[in-house]
Amino acid sequence: MILIRGGRIIDPASGRDSVADILIDEDRIAQIGDRLRAGDAQVVDATGSIVSPGFIDLHCHLREPGQELSETIETGTAAAAAGGFTAVCCMPNTQPVNDNASVTRSIVERAANCRVRVWPIGAASMGSKGDGLAEIAAMKDAGIVAVSDDGRPVATARLMRQVMEYANALGLPVIDHCEDGSLAAGGAMREGPTSIRLGLPGIPGASESICVGRDVEVAKLSGGRLHIAHLSTRASLEHVREAKNNGLDVTCEVTPHHFTLIDEDVVYDSNYKMNPPLASDDDRDALLEGLADGTVDAIATDHAPHHAASKDVEFEKAPFGITGFETALALGLAELVHSNRISLMRFVGLFTTGPARILKMERKIAEGQPADLTLFSLEHRWTFQVKDSASKSRNSPFDGREFHGAPMATVVGGRVVWQRNVARAARQ
Repeated sequence: MILIRGGRIIDPASGRDSVADILIDEDRIAQIGDRLRAGDAQVVDATGSIVSPGFIDLHCHLREPGQELSETIETGTAAAAAGGFTAVCCMPNTQPVNDNASVTRSIVERAANCRVRVWPIGAASMGSKGDGLAEIAAMKDAGIVAVSDDGRPVATARLMRQVMEYANALGLPVIDHCEDGSLAAGGAMREGPTSIRLGLPGIPGASESICVGRDVEVAKLSGGRLHIAHLSTRASLEHVREAKNNGLDVTCEVTPHHFTLIDEDVVYDSNYKMNPPLASDDDRDALLEGLADGTVDAIATDHAPHHAASKDVEFEKAPFGITGFETALALGLAELVHSNRISLMRFVGLFTTGPARILKMERKIAEGQPADLTLFSLEHRWTFQVKDSASKSRNSPFDGREFHGAPMATVVGGRVVWQRNVARAARQ
């Protein structure tokens, strides 16, 4: 048994915001109340900390199978636990691609003894090549929670319609990486004054919004569930906002790096190279507005580890992507909560009930519910040192950044799978 003592419970599902103890028996919440008796339970002192439902990351890359030099399921989930995540959804662009039940089962089996829950996302098309449907029904039976050809968009509107209709019959959302390849081809960063100044080939923002517009129209045609991955531009957000206003089942996520950094922050450092690329200040303002007004449904990391040798090349030749598990919560607190852009309740919802709703799951703190909890501090000051990351990769633009607020402990299935060593952090 575990007793979480004296934490401030923030639960968006019930609207609860109060200080209380939580008693956990095996993998469930047994009791919530004041001054609960500890008995022989392990006591976790949560005084001064927020206790929230377990964070869910809708979008990450664990690289296994096939790219274990950059990450493994074990190291990726260790980094996720250190970031406060209790469940992560891993994208299918592995080697081989997760486009059949055999690969799905392999991921589920490898993740069974890891620190956090791993919910695989299956490919929408065979090999994510856009030539025909993947084995979606068989993958669902094996454990996928959504389908996506992430890393590239679903190839055509016709295929997207087929995928949406088929996935909808199975109760699965379709997640799309929106990008018009004919506009984006060869680009390395967002097209604009900074790309011209740096002499780097640009990717216009329209390459994303054109594809988002297409997908919204297909969602209207098919009646399917559409989720837009790592949305980054104002025009894309307007498509989603209009779709919601028209009653379509369309949702979206944004990443911490897209609401924190802009294209003007890019330097000749491949840790600033990501896809979609960092956008304009106006685009970032739009994302912040969408996070505040409810248009954005979730914050996702798009954790994309790459081994050092692949990133330590010319900017144009480096792969897209940065790590994100361990900085997501702190970046969100800095840009959203401490800046008073959104309430703490709304912030927690973007990591919990928002992602859960997209997956048609429940996420709340209540007696009888699974004991998946995230404990975090609004005040703890620390510095992110990428050399100390639990991930195998080090490709982050936030190395050395000082933060105000941090994950403090992660509880999954009634077990404390990670806890911050405050004494060690204070010495850094």
